[in-house]
Amino acid sequence: MSARIAYFRVSTSDQSIEAQRAALGDGGFDNEFSDEGISGAVLAGERPGFADLLKFCRKGDTIFVYAVDRLGRDAIDVQQTVRALLNKGVSVHVHGLGVIGPGVGELILAVLAQVADMERKRIVERCEAGRVAARASLAKTGKTHKGKESLGRPFAADAKAVQAWRYENKASIAKTAVQFDLSEATVKRYCAEKKVV
Repeated sequence: MSARIAYFRVSTSDQSIEAQRAALGDGGFDNEFSDEGISGAVLAGERPGFADLLKFCRKGDTIFVYAVDRLGRDAIDVQQTVRALLNKGVSVHVHGLGVIGPGVGELILAVLAQVADMERKRIVERCEAGRVAARASLAKTGKTHKGKESLGRPFAADAKAVQAWRYENKASIAKTAVQFDLSEATVKRYCAEKKVV
């Protein structure tokens, strides 16, 4: 008996697979597999959920995915994975495209997988360009190009003020941590930086 199998993937832990599930009909599958918080750049067979799916599926089964990039963002890996499934007698159904079959279906998949691969590279480039712009603006104006006062998590306290207070009061790490409401690890890190004279 053939099975209807759903596969969901999201790249970050703050994303949810629920939108993909709803788009695919919100259920009606014999089994579901997912990878949450795993980049599409990770090869399909190295993702725990997809690896389990590969072990589970049999000839005659159909795998349903929301989009080609949910299979992955490495064009060659996506093509090899789908071809291996087709050779095994497993159908791949991509939402909005239908069943991918040998020949023309594989050609369409190859183009879409290449687009997903290019988009992944563009995302990496855009992120790096944003970091470069933020660092340059921060050095020049004291604020990032988006108006923030620092990159990443803000500092819990001014390191030089913590060092100065500890030095002036000959205080222990523990006492300094209590004074500034910081963890002892943070105080140690601040005090390990260049000493205040």
